[in-house]
Amino acid sequence: MSVTAHPNPLLERAHWRDLNGPWRFAYDDEARWHRPAEVQFDREILVPYAPESTKSGIGEGGYHPVVWYGRRVQLEPREREGRLLLHFGAVDYQAKVWANGVQVAEHKGGHTPFCADVTEAVAGHDTLEIVVRAEDDPHDLAKPRGKQDWEPEPHVIWYPRTTGIWQTVWLEPVPPTWIENLRWTPEVEAWAVGLEVKLAGPLRPNLRVRVRLFKGREELLDDTFAVKGRWLSRRLHLQDPGIDDERAKFLWSPEHPHLIGAQVELLEGDTVTDTVKSYTALRSIGTDGHRFALNGSPYRLRLALDQGYWPNTLLTAPSDEALRRDVEMAKLLGFNGVRKHQKLEDPRWLYWCDRLGLLVWEEMPSAYRFHPDYVGDFLSEWREAIERDYSHPCIIAWVPFNESWGVPDLNTNPVHRHYVQALYQVGIHDYTHKPEKLLERYATPQAVTLTVEQPWGRALRVQGFELGSQPVVLSEFGGMAFSPEAPRGFKTSWGYSRAQDSEAFLTWYEGMMQQVHLLRGIAGFCYTQLTDTFQEKNGLLDEHRNPKADLARLRRATKGERKPTEEELEPDHPMGYSRHWKEEEPI
Repeated sequence: MSVTAHPNPLLERAHWRDLNGPWRFAYDDEARWHRPAEVQFDREILVPYAPESTKSGIGEGGYHPVVWYGRRVQLEPREREGRLLLHFGAVDYQAKVWANGVQVAEHKGGHTPFCADVTEAVAGHDTLEIVVRAEDDPHDLAKPRGKQDWEPEPHVIWYPRTTGIWQTVWLEPVPPTWIENLRWTPEVEAWAVGLEVKLAGPLRPNLRVRVRLFKGREELLDDTFAVKGRWLSRRLHLQDPGIDDERAKFLWSPEHPHLIGAQVELLEGDTVTDTVKSYTALRSIGTDGHRFALNGSPYRLRLALDQGYWPNTLLTAPSDEALRRDVEMAKLLGFNGVRKHQKLEDPRWLYWCDRLGLLVWEEMPSAYRFHPDYVGDFLSEWREAIERDYSHPCIIAWVPFNESWGVPDLNTNPVHRHYVQALYQVGIHDYTHKPEKLLERYATPQAVTLTVEQPWGRALRVQGFELGSQPVVLSEFGGMAFSPEAPRGFKTSWGYSRAQDSEAFLTWYEGMMQQVHLLRGIAGFCYTQLTDTFQEKNGLLDEHRNPKADLARLRRATKGERKPTEEELEPDHPMGYSRHWKEEEPI
């Protein structure tokens, strides 16, 4: 995937170089080699596609615990000035990096970025020789691995493995002292934006930081402040228009994704030494009793489960346009958000969610076996994920666990339980194919609290946990399998239930959504799922992102665009579907 847009849209410099493309490659199944000079490269791979993918040019899905990459880069004049950073978007799972024979980085965690400063390694050289060793034990169930299968072939709800480099690699020249990170925090109540700036390199006495904020071409703010340490914190107050209609022109939401552009400069005296572009937004998230609140108002969540796989490229998107299309298709289907399932998606996808307006639940890929080492590995990578994506306005929830994956003895082992309780959020997975069952269980907040019938035999709550007045989200349901290409009665695909043709699939979806929109016991829902994913054929779209049924009807069902019956409009109706609620929180 050749990249034309900066891989980090929240910290964008004008000068950088995409290193995706052909690299030398070798399997090291017996882990014989430990230094670059020992490696016998015998293949070529197209980075950033994993060797398990057909797009990589290799397409082998067997067990390969160690792989090596190599590439020689002719340095440009700008890259021999100041500092030179070598960035990796993600390498699965444990990586070592050498530059001109010198080890410059080591990173553990298959889904988060890391960076190597290769300045000293290239000093006096015209070329940069990069070698990467990636170790990824395919049988290790105690490491965060998401949906990557441990069996030889994908089965049930697990998919092909991803080994080695699977996100963009790039070079970035920076000055001796540079802006390393920005962290934006919207403060709607104060009509302000919090900014933290992290600097790297030597701190000289006359350094200053200048911040300019824009709404379109209109400059909102221009602020300059002295550098007093490596971390700088500033609250940037905007001019509050006061009137709600004018305020609405600034607030970010899926319906109106207003972004605030930013330019941050590092100055030494009056000379600009480093410049980065970024963006933020004004938006707040919270709760209102049993309901989710966006920008201070109740907001009904309509989410789809999104696993982020592609047929020929696996976890790596085939292009930036493909990432954008996934966001556009979710919105065209009537969803206002997605739960990115068991994957930390490419930052470019989060950029499109920010820009086009799509809420995101960000979810950490799970392990499947509990082990003391897993806790440390998980927390380290989870921290890196939050650090990478903290500033994206689209993210409204951080999801560290899926069901009891990685903590299989959640209800019986206090160690597992205490670990989860430190990081939990409330969600329910219920794959009943009978809409009336959802009404029985979640019609009202009281029904959710009192229900004794557990979906799929799983407890709704761990021991000692009470729901209280917290919002509850039906965070997985549906899962109806249907594939237009598969023969009638197909058995090679997987789903929680099955439809035999397009009309049956659409009628079932409309009926299920009609009932879900009546549920007052939940703050929103997440339908499984957005697209077919390998053997799972329970998407609203097939694996190539084509709708399986009439798009307009699917959209209307997702949004609940139907006229309620007169009985449902009665204020004392058990569904609580009153005229007042309908006006305040349309479904």
